[in-house]
Amino acid sequence: MAIDLADYEKGKPLKGDYEAELDKLQERLAKIQVAHVIHNRRSVILFEGWDAAGKGGIIKRMTAQWDPRYYRVWPIAAPSAEECDHHFLWRFWTRLPAGRNIAVFDRSWYGRVLVERVEGFCSKAEWKRAYDEINAFEQQQVDAGTNIVKLFVHITQETQDEQLAQRLDTPWKRWKTGVDDYRNRARRADYLDALGDMFAKTDSKYAPWQIIDNNHRKAGRIAAMKHVAQTLEKLVPMDFPDPDPEVVKLAQQAFGYKSS
Repeated sequence: MAIDLADYEKGKPLKGDYEAELDKLQERLAKIQVAHVIHNRRSVILFEGWDAAGKGGIIKRMTAQWDPRYYRVWPIAAPSAEECDHHFLWRFWTRLPAGRNIAVFDRSWYGRVLVERVEGFCSKAEWKRAYDEINAFEQQQVDAGTNIVKLFVHITQETQDEQLAQRLDTPWKRWKTGVDDYRNRARRADYLDALGDMFAKTDSKYAPWQIIDNNHRKAGRIAAMKHVAQTLEKLVPMDFPDPDPEVVKLAQQAFGYKSS
């Protein structure tokens, strides 16, 4: 079934208690991270979306209870001169997670078929070839045991304009906006065309896209975190080990431990 972003623009408020839902999901995600550590699993959680769509807010809340030793957030910007001298996927290989780890990408290799395509930073032949290269790359990772969760955070033009204005009006948020936001905004139609091709060509069985309607921030955050939790709980064993008998014996000797 084709992905149509127009189906994700209702922006309905969250039903229920946001803080309670958030706490529950953060605890659930904390257990999922521990399951990665215990069972030596690895996952990639990838976020794409419009400027000011709220990707960072979702990531901040998603990782709130994670052990920092076992995850890394990669904010992907324009490639360096050295990176430009290699294949466009080269810079992502070294950012892939090792066992027991989760890598979160705030933007990703999909820049080749989005910003690089729209802004002319690569040739037409390069971005057209990239769909097959990306699919092969993701298939390689999945075949090697890496789970991939892909989310696109969607907002309408009206919501984006409200968020951009808020960034200008809030002194400690002004660093988050710049001229690139307005250059990209002016080419929204071109980006919609590029997104249509991206979804059609890279929404695979092994690495499907999930669209998040983030026009209502609280509902969008909960939806995104719930999708990540539900997906990874199916891919990572969620059983936890019994206490080590030797450690139990030491605890009994040290402070009279009794199993609860």
